[in-house]
Amino acid sequence: MQPPEFPAFVRGLPEVDLPVDGLRGWLLRGESGALLFLEAEEDVYMPLHSHCDQWGFVVDGSIELTIGDDTRTYTRGDSYVIPAGTMHGGQIHAGFRAVDFFTDPNRYQPRG
Repeated sequence: MQPPEFPAFVRGLPEVDLPVDGLRGWLLRGESGALLFLEAEEDVYMPLHSHCDQWGFVVDGSIELTIGDDTRTYTRGDSYVIPAGTMHGGQIHAGFRAVDFFTDPNRYQPRG
C-alpha cells in the first residue's frame, strides 16, 4: 500500500533541487533555516556527506542512516539529529516520507 502523499498545500511549495535521483522534496525557507518535505517513491542511496545542523522526523517508511560511526534504521515516528560537520548517509527505502529542518536557509535551492 502506497503511503498518502503530502497535502496539496505542501506540494504547492517550491520543489527543491536535490542532488540525488529518486528523492523529491518541497522547500519552505525562513531567515533561520529551511524546512524540507521529502519523499522517495523508489529506493535511494544517499552517499556520505556533511553540512549544517539537521533535524529530521520520519513521517512514513524507513531510512537506514549512518551518522558518524552509528548506523540505525529510523521508521515512522522516529527523529534524528545530525550535528554540523558530521559525515552521514545511507539507504532511503521506497515509501519514505520525512520532514527535515536545516539550520542553513540556503542549503537547498528551489528547482529552476
